This record gives sequence, C-alpha cells and structure tokens, in this order.
Amino acid sequence: MRTTIRIDEALYRRAKSRAAETGRTVSDIIEDAVREALRPDLRRAEEPPPLPTFGAGGVLPGVDLSNNAALRDLMDEGVSLDAMR
Repeated sequence: MRTTIRIDEALYRRAKSRAAETGRTVSDIIEDAVREALRPDLRRAEEPPPLPTFGAGGVLPGVDLSNNAALRDLMDEGVSLDAMR
C-alpha cells in the first residue's frame, strides 16, 4: 500500500542511514519498526517467576542497595564475605 506520513527529519535520516548500511529500502526499515511497535508484548502477560532467596533475607549491616557508588566501594575493598558477617 502506498501512503504519505510525516516523520521527524532526524529520524528519517537515521532510517535512511540504516537502510544504506543494510542494503535495504527506507520503506523496509520503517515497516519493520511499525511491525515491532505493533507486536504483542508477551512479557507483559506473564508474571516473572519468583527469585530464589537464601538465608534470613535482607542485606548485611551497612549495605545500602540504593547507593551504587557505596556498593562498588564496598565490593572493591577486598574484604571477604565471611569478615562482613
């Protein structure tokens, strides 16, 4: 089917570049993008399986899971896990 759409110029340039890189047409690239956008997301329909837990749960004292830098520093200290218990 032939149709006319309005598309952001930068987005069109990216699609055109991808088409050239892959030896396909811009129409092919756009069709694939539309197919992907309309594909049913099966992951949403399923509940993820529960993650296994071990021990009493929780984190070690002084560990803040919301602070990536502090976690990295703690892991880089070289202290064994047994010493932290």
